[in-house]
Amino acid sequence: MIKEEGLPILAGGFVAIVFGFSFLFTKEALSSITAFHLLGFRFAFAVIILTLLRVLGIIKINFKGKKLNTLLLLAFFQPVTYFICETLGIKMTSSSEAGMMIALIPVFVTILAAIFLNERPSKKQLVFILISVIGVLFIILMKGSLEVSGQLTGIFILLGAVISAGIFNILSRKSSLQFKPLEITYIMMWIGAIFFNIVALTQHYIQGNLVNYFQPLGDTSILIAILYLGGLSSVIAFFLLNFMLSKIEASRSAVFTNLTTIISIIGGVVFRNEPFYWFHIIGGIMILLGVWGTNYYGNYEPKEVVPKG
Repeated sequence: MIKEEGLPILAGGFVAIVFGFSFLFTKEALSSITAFHLLGFRFAFAVIILTLLRVLGIIKINFKGKKLNTLLLLAFFQPVTYFICETLGIKMTSSSEAGMMIALIPVFVTILAAIFLNERPSKKQLVFILISVIGVLFIILMKGSLEVSGQLTGIFILLGAVISAGIFNILSRKSSLQFKPLEITYIMMWIGAIFFNIVALTQHYIQGNLVNYFQPLGDTSILIAILYLGGLSSVIAFFLLNFMLSKIEASRSAVFTNLTTIISIIGGVVFRNEPFYWFHIIGGIMILLGVWGTNYYGNYEPKEVVPKG
């Protein structure tokens, strides 16, 4: 029987696997559908699942007497800002490169935790943060020598996703004082569904093909991607992520991004035959080493969330 303290660890492992393969499904779907259209369908499907579960009484959501300001701000960064940057970034780069950029999330979480949760990084952590940053810069400079400016733009857009995810980790950790993981996930999915469908519908209206909005659902590959991204990656994985953030410190939970990186790189090379150059290996090792050191030399003693200020 699994001990209670082991549940957040198992949750983190599952989240890493699901998020790792999500890059593949996103990349595949974006070859046939626009980014905002895909995101609209993804979160709409997630909302349908959660609403059905709530109506059937399987899950309980209660916002009575609770202030939603923090949750709305959280939802602005994740899923809105994060997925705009991630989806557009993935479209301009490879799954492998996207995975390596996302590996920087624990570094940003450590920095933001020091500012907003009063969790100061040690000198050793700062060294490993620098190693990770150098690893990213190395990949960017080497890719620049191959004259792939479009992919460089994608990498910088992915950096926006990394920053958004870092802010989300801090806000989710703080929100866990007042809201259950399922309630946080519920608000996130609704905000994502409303925002991205409005954008996608507006785009279709401007282009004069609003009647074809649901046409992509007839494509099997797109439908499979929506089922995976909306069901597994949005509902289940985000619930487990918010659950993990409610149990352990933000910097500790962020370390599971390492596994996401490894899985996404392997998946991109094996299943999509994406190119993988020598500088990807060197830069990737530096990023993973920096992320590992940032978390390994952190404070892993459990403690309550104490927002600064």
